[in-house]
Amino acid sequence: MTVVPVYLWHSVSEDPPSWIAPWTVTPRVFAEQLDRIADSGRTVIPLHRLVSALRGGPALPENCAVLTFDDGFADFYWTVVQQLTDRGLPATLFVTTGAVHPPGGPATGSLLPPARMLSWRQVVTLDACGVEIGAHTRTHPQLDTLPGRWLPGEIVGCRRELEDVLGHQVLSFAHPHGYSSAAVRRQVSLAGFTSACAVGNAFSSGNDDPLRISRLMVRADTTAEHFRRWSDGEGAPVAPYPERLRTKGWRYYRRMRAAVRRPVGGPPDL
Repeated sequence: MTVVPVYLWHSVSEDPPSWIAPWTVTPRVFAEQLDRIADSGRTVIPLHRLVSALRGGPALPENCAVLTFDDGFADFYWTVVQQLTDRGLPATLFVTTGAVHPPGGPATGSLLPPARMLSWRQVVTLDACGVEIGAHTRTHPQLDTLPGRWLPGEIVGCRRELEDVLGHQVLSFAHPHGYSSAAVRRQVSLAGFTSACAVGNAFSSGNDDPLRISRLMVRADTTAEHFRRWSDGEGAPVAPYPERLRTKGWRYYRRMRAAVRRPVGGPPDL
């Protein structure tokens, strides 16, 4: 079985807001992590190459990896893309459209706390530079706790907003917080997406679910040794595997809290 590290970063910054700091790495650490991927002998492939294999297309090359980024922080434009370009590495950026800064003012349509986020002009520029832009909902909710009638607005609405701006199809999606359910994945498929990334803190593989692709979340406390082991194909389970009982229990608890309008967050890695 081909083991594929699909890495997930959020922010790459020296001075992030406190709420995203646990999921932020510095530019120096990020550069070291990219170097470790190269040192491991892995070839970084576009996400769509993995998706094609999962859907019956050409087999994956040996020792490959995928780079993804969630939410749409401004540091992707100012810091990340230069490091990727210098190394010739493809990547996918999943954008929360309600967090994108519109012309003339800050964004107000997202559940994400305040932070420096991308502008629409920057999103268009990144797309033109070859970064794959994927959808990450309009407001970044926990989709598996929402009433079914609200899902199309978040999923289809996000895709339409991105396609209206970019002028082409957007086929990749990422579940906010990594949370999904069978009903959510069905809505993602009906919306026309060919893939959706989760988290799972597991390796993907040639047998993974294309609507729940497992990723390895890179955090501020991810050690160099831990990252090296991931790049060597060690230190994490391999998808697909049955949904954990604790994941089902955590979803039930979050749904109950959301039903009484006291939603809870939690670790986005279940």
